Amino acid sequence: MSESSQHSSARLVDRHPSIAGAELVANMVPPRQFDGASFDSYRPDPDYPSQAEARDTLRRFAEPEAPPQRSGLFGRRKKAEPRPSGVAKPGVYLDGGFGVGKTHLLAATWHATAGRKYFGTFIEYTALVGALGYSGAVAVLQGARLICIDEFELDDPGDTMLMTRLIGDLVGTGSRIVATSNTPPNALGEGRFAAADFLREIQAMADRFVTMRIDGVDYRQRDIDGDAVTLSDDAYRFVIADVAASGERMTDDSFDALIAHLATVHPSSYIGLLSGVSTIGLREVHELTDQSAALRFVAFIDRVYDAQIPICATGVPLTSIFAGGMLDGGYRKKYLRCMSRLNALTQGEGER
Repeated sequence: MSESSQHSSARLVDRHPSIAGAELVANMVPPRQFDGASFDSYRPDPDYPSQAEARDTLRRFAEPEAPPQRSGLFGRRKKAEPRPSGVAKPGVYLDGGFGVGKTHLLAATWHATAGRKYFGTFIEYTALVGALGYSGAVAVLQGARLICIDEFELDDPGDTMLMTRLIGDLVGTGSRIVATSNTPPNALGEGRFAAADFLREIQAMADRFVTMRIDGVDYRQRDIDGDAVTLSDDAYRFVIADVAASGERMTDDSFDALIAHLATVHPSSYIGLLSGVSTIGLREVHELTDQSAALRFVAFIDRVYDAQIPICATGVPLTSIFAGGMLDGGYRKKYLRCMSRLNALTQGEGER
């Protein structure tokens, strides 16, 4: 590829974003592809009744509580009516595989809930604590009616206990919590998240969550066959020229350079790499054997998927980059979810 082709587009490796605490708070809303997410637009698979059950439970969970009532003109206030059966607790935890619509339901709950509310990934909440300090993060979040936590992780015991402490303090000030799972599966048996492990981790919080298992098939793969699309060098050059001519912003990086650059940026700032980008170009994609590099790439692709930015790539298919036994290890579920998203992003699949 000529130098002129390589430098005709912007490069992700030239960006060095750093997101401050105030900006993190401002961005704690659902990803833009979920702007219109609702319980009515969620399409449960009739073959998996747990999907409709989760939707109906969260629909009830988002309903406002009945205000206290007085028994008479000067009577004492009556207690508010209890929540409908199944949502009497202040938290709901959605446990299930990838591609079954957990994030859609999380966003639908956020949209249906009135009042101050926050939506973020597990990484974004831990980054907020890092930016503001624990007390500062609690001061910002406390009193919120709803806290949505996507992709709750059990990878790091310290971060897990930090988040469970935060959840406890926020529930103590009246906030309600909805979370989805994202955890190393091989310690969980059959590649599934062990709700019991999560409940044990949060110890005293265990009795405050309704834990629901959502079964189903990865919807991103229902109409996709094979691996992620890969382009020849000539086709890649044509795409770059075509995008540049249309005035859209396409980045152009070697895979090796991007992998190295991700190690210099905190995962909470990955979203800053994508500002103004309409298409991502990656050259000379190859297998990864370093797990730390692979996990950083997974975190990056999560943000790319949230932003719904298509990817054009040369080299091996992006769905085949996790080598060295990674798919048999403790992060199998993460890699499979990333492969599903890479397949969709390289084939122009939309979001449910």
